[in-house]
Amino acid sequence: MYSHQIKKGENYNLLKKCVTINILNYSCLDNERYHNVFHLREDHTGIGLTDDIEIHVMELTKLDQHPVPMDKGGLVNWLLFLKGIDPSNWEVLAMNEPMLKKAMDTLEFLSQDAATRMAYDARMKALSDEKSMIEGARAEGEAKGKREMARELLALGVDMSAVVKASGLSEEEIKKLLPKQ
Repeated sequence: MYSHQIKKGENYNLLKKCVTINILNYSCLDNERYHNVFHLREDHTGIGLTDDIEIHVMELTKLDQHPVPMDKGGLVNWLLFLKGIDPSNWEVLAMNEPMLKKAMDTLEFLSQDAATRMAYDARMKALSDEKSMIEGARAEGEAKGKREMARELLALGVDMSAVVKASGLSEEEIKKLLPKQ
């Protein structure tokens, strides 16, 4: 993922920071912190190799080991929500996190009965269908515009190679536009 950002022969300075976030429902690190951040460092001296790679490990099970304030917002509220905190505490969690409120509303909606979920799925499908129709119509309009431009250029006596280059159509496609003789 990190190295695929650049093409062969490009400068490494073009690489952008790569962050991985691992949310675990078990403990794997031998410490008491629920959120640990790792970087690439030399083993003996601790000298950093690069700040471009960052690994976050969040262990939900460690949230139980320490008192965690729910009213401050931020990461801990999201982790408590993901951990499955009692819905009666959701209002406190969402107080300082508007996006968390949206996630809670979506979860609540999707947790309803099968008919409601089916209606939601049908609506999402309808939105996707509409977007596909619009994109298809746009593509057809662009193709029609290219054909019209090619016809006009041919009528003006422009060379076939120039029409191919200007329109983006293949020579075969352009030949089909020529009047039948």
